[in-house]
Amino acid sequence: MLALLIGGCFVLGLLIGSFMNVVIYRVPRHESVISPRSRCPTCATPIRERDNIPVLSWLILKGRCRNCHAPISRRYPLSELAVAALFAGAAARLGFNWDLPAFLVLLAGLYALASVDAEKLVLPKRIVYPTLLMVGGLFTLDAAITGSWHRLLIAVLCALAWWIVFFALHAASPRLLGFGDVRLAPMLGLALGWLGVRYVVLGFFSANLIGAIFGLALISTKRMHRRDQIPYGVFLALGVALAIYAGPELLAPFHQFS
Repeated sequence: MLALLIGGCFVLGLLIGSFMNVVIYRVPRHESVISPRSRCPTCATPIRERDNIPVLSWLILKGRCRNCHAPISRRYPLSELAVAALFAGAAARLGFNWDLPAFLVLLAGLYALASVDAEKLVLPKRIVYPTLLMVGGLFTLDAAITGSWHRLLIAVLCALAWWIVFFALHAASPRLLGFGDVRLAPMLGLALGWLGVRYVVLGFFSANLIGAIFGLALISTKRMHRRDQIPYGVFLALGVALAIYAGPELLAPFHQFS
């Protein structure tokens, strides 16, 4: 049964990943993610339904537009596969639990935000706030079904704590921490707080460790200067993902000595 759940989430991830491609492209350009239909960026021809099947259509068309034969970026099928892998991994980790939908929404939103931040150095409100509302609503639904109100309370308190910490860091140094990261903080604190306070600490520590390693590597290879802005949202997403997928194993040694 778990294999069916993992496979179903993988297929769902392909579909959601296709939509995330639209979100990643259109939101920074302040365009609607609903209409018009997806078009070829070269010839503006609307993409047919048969040419809009995740991954398969790109392979069948050999990465080119059916109409004008212009190349289609590999980023599109890779994004679909990435979200599918994230969903399958979440299903394998969480199993048949009511909080799985909340984490699927979280991971899809974080993938879109990390992609935009890596390219544009911005975390759009049009992605952050809807994702936060959906994740919060799904956790509330879980609490109503399972009676996990104390768990929800801890998650909300962790969300508030992360917002306070990030707001203080932004106030101290706006250049190092943008306000987009402040907006993102409650969503991350809420999700990790649902898993437990230790996951909140692990996610924050992991994000900064990954960011420090990445930054030092780029500086040492002279691909980035010390004053250059870094896409901190990418590292926050990676830290949260690490806590979700590997948290029990990483926290196990500390649990033994608590």
